[in-house]
Amino acid sequence: MVSPSAKEVFIQGITSQGRTFRPSDWAERLAGVMSQFRPGGARLGGHLSYSPWCVPTVINGVKCVVVHRDLQESEPMAWDFVMNFAKDNDLQVAEACLVPDGKPPKG
Repeated sequence: MVSPSAKEVFIQGITSQGRTFRPSDWAERLAGVMSQFRPGGARLGGHLSYSPWCVPTVINGVKCVVVHRDLQESEPMAWDFVMNFAKDNDLQVAEACLVPDGKPPKG
């Protein structure tokens, strides 16, 4: 379950059983499908880059897709699609958290 206060979630390419999800390019495929959902809506050529709301990445050697909460606010059905993809494929989903950078606060 993802809390409503999380700004981003990570869909990880690892099943709840610890197996690596296949195919190996699943993250790029999912983010490619979601490329049309972006701030300001779909636009000409938008399919040529990933949406800032759904970005494939690798974290600690694990393929992931970072999904921003703004997707849910702007396109609830697209959010449901991504979250159901994770659920249907038994993928682990984790909330993003801010990690202090070690610098003292300004002010």
